[in-house]
Amino acid sequence: MKQTFIFSILLFICAFCTKTTAQNASRLNIPAYNTNTGDSMKVLVLNDIYVYPPQVYNNYLTDAKYQKMVRDVKKTLPYAKLIYSTLIETYEYIMTLPEGERQKHLTRMENDLFNEYKPALKKMSLSQGKLLIKLIDRECNQSSYELVKAFLGSFRAGFWNFFAGLFGASLKSTWDPTGKDADAERIVEMVEMGIL
Repeated sequence: MKQTFIFSILLFICAFCTKTTAQNASRLNIPAYNTNTGDSMKVLVLNDIYVYPPQVYNNYLTDAKYQKMVRDVKKTLPYAKLIYSTLIETYEYIMTLPEGERQKHLTRMENDLFNEYKPALKKMSLSQGKLLIKLIDRECNQSSYELVKAFLGSFRAGFWNFFAGLFGASLKSTWDPTGKDADAERIVEMVEMGIL
């Protein structure tokens, strides 16, 4: 069933690509490559597809642990992606501001973010908070500590890292997709593809 579904999707993509002319390709934001002979062919970039065998566990505890990890990733991944997009927007906007206005804008933005997301983040469990710190490292290619230090300074970064340490977490945690975070990486990729 799944194979026929995937095959029909691939057929739809191929049919879409063959019926699209070079003019329609530019209108649909599909780049067209012109050859030396004057012909044009459509270029369609597809996302990577990862195929994993189904998870099978022999006992209840390992299955429950896996299901908990799936739940935690589904809850925290959108926040990690939101943090990444907010950082990009903030950095681009800050570069347009004069030097004196930057700190005022960061303070105002910090207060707004605290007011908006504090209720949702307070409902997260400790394991979800630790996972969120690692997912931020995965999305931004920098640890949470480095991000806080870059935007708010080393003193506040140290304070927040100390505060996280009181609960057994660390803002300096990094994402290890081939080591201890391999199972979580698999779940993240499956969630991003829409399989889970």
